[in-house]
Amino acid sequence: MPSSPALIFMVIFFLESLAAMLQNGFMVTVLGMEWVRRRMLPAGDMIVASLAASRFCLHGVAILNNLLTFFEMDYYQTPWNFINTLTSWLTAWLAIFYCVKIALFSHPVFFWLKWRISRSVPRLLLGSLVLAGLTVISSAIGTRIFMQMIASQSSQGNSTLADTVQSFYWCFTVPHTMLTLSIPFLLFLVSTFFLMFSLCQHLRRMRDHRLSPCDPSIQAHTRALKSLVFFLVFYTSYFLSLIVVVMKITIFQSHWYWAWEMVTYAGICLHSSILVVSSPKLRKVLKTRLWKALDKGWSVSSYQYQ
Repeated sequence: MPSSPALIFMVIFFLESLAAMLQNGFMVTVLGMEWVRRRMLPAGDMIVASLAASRFCLHGVAILNNLLTFFEMDYYQTPWNFINTLTSWLTAWLAIFYCVKIALFSHPVFFWLKWRISRSVPRLLLGSLVLAGLTVISSAIGTRIFMQMIASQSSQGNSTLADTVQSFYWCFTVPHTMLTLSIPFLLFLVSTFFLMFSLCQHLRRMRDHRLSPCDPSIQAHTRALKSLVFFLVFYTSYFLSLIVVVMKITIFQSHWYWAWEMVTYAGICLHSSILVVSSPKLRKVLKTRLWKALDKGWSVSSYQYQ
């Protein structure tokens, strides 16, 4: 039976995961229905819809894996690796897309990217699937070799083979995982910093023209900067938490394991909330549905009291 802290962290983890699945399911439903109705979708919304679907699956697999871990049952890491890699690349493409579309730079390469990025989105989404598939295949091969080495070492009790197992983990598994996680994260990081730098410059120029802080344009830029800062902090915390696990920097006890899971997935859960709030389209649909639900609730309550 887990301790009280472990139960508290476990409940929080499952609640935030379910909340994230509801948010991402909402985004997939709204954007998917628009995609079906109009037979087309803006490039940015295509990335957001794909990212929301990927994160919905990521949280679902995380819940399943942690339930199997809680009941001390075996589970396969391959589905989680595939979805997590896909999510990382989609997050990177979303940051690059926003940077290219919103940032104001005068370099010719930047203008070329601004002209090409929208029509390149379908190929980027397909490329993300291919990259995630290739990553998982190479990871599965490495894991298979690693498990066979462990089985041989357990049966023979050979200390030399144990050293070989450790060397294989640190020379193949760790570099492979670090490379897989770091490349999309660095793309995300560079794009986000470029966009923040451009917004700060534009905001400074607007203030130099002595516009009021209550000016709608300044408020919009300020909100965008705040969202980017939160986005950066949340996604960086998720990336660093994965690095800590891969590098085996610390070993968690039962209750700290659930606390770590809670913190790890809180970042992408909160970023999904930012995506919903920052999108006028999603925000409008959410408000409409909430008002309809409240109106229906008031109608039912009034009918019961009559």
